[in-house]
Amino acid sequence: MDHIVTVQDSVTAFEPWMEPTDAELDAIDREMPVIRAEMELLDAQIVVIDRTPCELDERRIRRARRRVLAAHRAHVNGRSGQTGGAA
Repeated sequence: MDHIVTVQDSVTAFEPWMEPTDAELDAIDREMPVIRAEMELLDAQIVVIDRTPCELDERRIRRARRRVLAAHRAHVNGRSGQTGGAA
């Protein structure tokens, strides 16, 4: 009878050298307002994917686009903690 044995490295492939570095985690944290704004825009677009957007939907998409632009601007200018824009 042959026994099936897993290879330990492929099963537990979470070695310390494979984890993200502190610098990479900091970069993700700085980009998080942009990511959240893009997710909000995507949510607004998904809502109207199978129907004609009403005026309220169009406003929501416009606001989400402005938030994405403001978040990108803030990130590029180095103030990623503050996104600005209309609420």
